Amino acid sequence: MLIGTAGHIDHGKTTLIRALTGVDTTHLPEEKARGITIELGYAYAPVINANDAPRPGDSSHVLGFIDVPGHERFVPTMLMGASGIDYALLVVAADDGVMPQTREHLAILHLLGIDRGAVALTKCDRVEPARIAEVETLLDALLAPTRLTGSPVFQVSAVTGAGVDSLRNHLHAIAGGEDARTADAGFRLVADRRFALPGAGTIITGTARAGRVQVGDSLLLARADGFHREVRVRALRVNDRKASSAVAGSRCAVNLSGIDYGEIERGDWLLDPALARPSDRLDLRLQLLAEAPRKLGQWSSVTLHHAAGHAMARLALLDDALETGGLAPGGSALVQVVLDRSLFACCGDRIVIRDAAGRETLGGGVVLDPFPPSRHRRRPERLALLAALENPDPAARLSALVANAPHGIDVDELIAAHNLPAERWRALLPEVRHVAAKGGERLLSPAAWAALGETVRTRLSTHHERFGDEPGVERERLRRMCAPQLPSGVFLALLEDLLKDGRIARAGSAWHLPSHTVELGPGDRKRADEIVGDLKAGNFDPPWVRELATKHYIAETDVRNLLRRIAMRGEVFQVVRDLFYARTAVARMADLVAELAAQHDGRIRAADFRDLIGGGRKRAIQILEFFDRVGYTRRVGDGNRRAHVLRGEPPVQDDT
Repeated sequence: MLIGTAGHIDHGKTTLIRALTGVDTTHLPEEKARGITIELGYAYAPVINANDAPRPGDSSHVLGFIDVPGHERFVPTMLMGASGIDYALLVVAADDGVMPQTREHLAILHLLGIDRGAVALTKCDRVEPARIAEVETLLDALLAPTRLTGSPVFQVSAVTGAGVDSLRNHLHAIAGGEDARTADAGFRLVADRRFALPGAGTIITGTARAGRVQVGDSLLLARADGFHREVRVRALRVNDRKASSAVAGSRCAVNLSGIDYGEIERGDWLLDPALARPSDRLDLRLQLLAEAPRKLGQWSSVTLHHAAGHAMARLALLDDALETGGLAPGGSALVQVVLDRSLFACCGDRIVIRDAAGRETLGGGVVLDPFPPSRHRRRPERLALLAALENPDPAARLSALVANAPHGIDVDELIAAHNLPAERWRALLPEVRHVAAKGGERLLSPAAWAALGETVRTRLSTHHERFGDEPGVERERLRRMCAPQLPSGVFLALLEDLLKDGRIARAGSAWHLPSHTVELGPGDRKRADEIVGDLKAGNFDPPWVRELATKHYIAETDVRNLLRRIAMRGEVFQVVRDLFYARTAVARMADLVAELAAQHDGRIRAADFRDLIGGGRKRAIQILEFFDRVGYTRRVGDGNRRAHVLRGEPPVQDDT
């Protein structure tokens, strides 16, 4: 269990921890010279209770203390330490009583959701009993509106030792009753210190916020500005003891290989690679403190603190607070915060906001969606979804999320947003439709999957009514007509599902309703076979429409219309106006493109492609641009650096 101190400067937090553990948590020369805490300090003691002896080698049976600075200039450092604790120890000096940082630190504990704690009334040897009773009365009133209401108060003196044993016994009893932490999430830890030791190398320290880490694990050391490095865990110390693994709630010193300590910054994350997805906007439930000096209106500027990082942010009010002129002190609202720098956040993370100058704490909240939309954020269905995401039951939250997503949920985004490994979300969403396809995995509710199928059938029906002489619609065009937000591979899985059930059919590359047929008359069929034969003979350099018209004594318009009709049947493909390629030639060219990608680190250049098919560079570019249009490739770069990379399925599909 991790216990964090809180309270005003010079109220005896560090002295009290020394009395409880025998450890001096100050380590900087400036701290010792000035007699104040500037950086976070740490102390550990084995848990002992009436039925248990100390276990020196057991890191899970250790009481950890995080000592925070009390000066108002160091509130961000206090926030960093307090955001990872299990239990609060509010320290108030009996002679001074309640002071400004007593109030601010208590407000921060409340905003961080810390609902367990005790109060240490220190320096009781300096005052009369009447003063102690007076301060205790003030503390009762101070704690009453917070999550720590009813917390026990211990009268102590670190100088005489009075009351220290009672407080120590209380903390050990609480720690002894702690349940084992679950590790059913991806690992997350924020680095609050980094250094190097001879013979060991790079070491970072921090509080494990989720999941489990073991010696030998491969993780990512990342910051949201784009820096990331794959690292391996060489060794661990957990709660100041050598260990082979650690779980959420543990203080960890992690020995890393694969990175120099000079590359690491305070606030960097050590995490499961699946969670390294930055966001520059967050949807929150924001609570403004009753003591806040003013309303927060639309686009108010604040400083947002999250874990060990902070960012400037502007608030977009989403609900009724916008209609009433802003979020009033003591009120709460749904807001979207737009950040000036990205953060790594998950649903359920706690944040604290302070004024833009960073001088006073205004409020705090809970992250509901770390990847919200920037548009249509105030639509009723969006607000209803955010309300559902406030449900404490994870199964209910995820069910609402999937049910409100007509085009499904991206699996990678779900894992990053909710820190849910595959086995967890599968257990929580047993009825969901999971589609794993090239280009992305998607989760859809059965109702959404059925609705998408009906949309496809409806759009095909409309198309058949308008263009009765066409056999159907090519896949990518149909996707743009029905569900442009759906990844190409997922849409193909939908079509194949409908095809298997006999609800749609396919003729070449054209998808259509089973009842819709387009047949060429005997004369058109004969001319089409002759023209396709000419295109096949031309291979990678087929004749143009005008050449075909001249050879077969047919008007160019008629040749063009006939080619377009058989193109819809998948027999030929139009690369540019009046230039069509036979299906067999397109299949061979698609294979050549794939071979070039394999040979040249995934990049296909027009010059290399030209050398394989013959002809000029212009023709090679035209063919590659055709592959871009049909979704097989994607253009990257410009000028001499222009190339193409594979992005989807080739346009010629296996008809079997």
